[in-house]
Amino acid sequence: MAPAKTASTSGRRSAAKSANKSVSKSAPKEFTGKNTPDFDKEDELHAYREMLLIRRFEEKAGQLYGMGFIGGFCHLYIGQEAVVVGMQMAQKEGDQVITAYRDHGHMLAAGMSPRGVMAELTGRQGGLSKGKGGSMHMFSKEKHFYGGHGIVGAQVSLGTGLAFANSYRGNDSVSVAYFGDGAANQGQVYESFNMAALWKLPIIYIVENNRYAMGTSTARATAQANYSMRGVGFGIPGVQVDGMDVRAVRAAAEEALEHCRSGKGPIILEMLTYRYRGHSMSDPAKYRSKEEVQKIRSEQDPIEQVRQRILDGGWATEDDLKAIDKDIRDVVSDSADFAQNDPEPDASELYTDILL
Repeated sequence: MAPAKTASTSGRRSAAKSANKSVSKSAPKEFTGKNTPDFDKEDELHAYREMLLIRRFEEKAGQLYGMGFIGGFCHLYIGQEAVVVGMQMAQKEGDQVITAYRDHGHMLAAGMSPRGVMAELTGRQGGLSKGKGGSMHMFSKEKHFYGGHGIVGAQVSLGTGLAFANSYRGNDSVSVAYFGDGAANQGQVYESFNMAALWKLPIIYIVENNRYAMGTSTARATAQANYSMRGVGFGIPGVQVDGMDVRAVRAAAEEALEHCRSGKGPIILEMLTYRYRGHSMSDPAKYRSKEEVQKIRSEQDPIEQVRQRILDGGWATEDDLKAIDKDIRDVVSDSADFAQNDPEPDASELYTDILL
């Protein structure tokens, strides 16, 4: 019997070299605030307001959680505001967003009502899911926001499904799927990568790398800590982005969105960011030092960077920025008052929105 034919080692190496060459050609540059266009006055003030709204909202949510008005889990986005604000500044009407359970900032950036978000956190009928979803399960068809998801990595396959729908319908929309560095190790993520690459689906996979997942450093938890390279085996280009600089995020988003809209398929953006609080409100975050957190806050805070550029550019005074902060605090206080006084859902709501 003739021996079975096998591919030669040199043939495999040649194929691997060709694949890597094609990936490197399509991979964009690394994005930092130093190699991206500066914002004009309008952009800086918009980014400042949006990020400050998320920061103040999350601070209030943490306060309400401590007072017992918010039950269950509550994962705050404090420190990561530049990621979602920069992305939203580049997206257009019709682009979909789907994310994990650290989702309040994504909702606000997408234009969802602070009242509706906070009321959902407190389980009230005026919440965006009628008080039945809580922190991790809010949706808005109007804003093309397809939810926070409590199952780790679940949103990646669902976001890929949204991209498939866009491709099937022949529209110009792009699906943007956020997930963390911990979720990046889930098997369904790679199954999604394979399908998206195979069918050239218009999706941006965003790894929000805040360094600690649920509480374990990436240095101890992953063999490949450069998450932008996680798609190499599928021919998906990736790029690392300074996720603490909103200018870098928007610049990367613009190129990634154009990549998808032009029919080139999926792309991965690794956002190098940092969360100041624990994984959730119940996490004391003893796996890192207070000095580490303070160093990031003092040197890389995304809001403080914008604030300083606004002052240096003469686009606003300290008093102007204080007035903006007061306006934002008023909006957040209003949302908290509404959420604490809105009625709870009627018992009949237990039987609505159920598909059998």
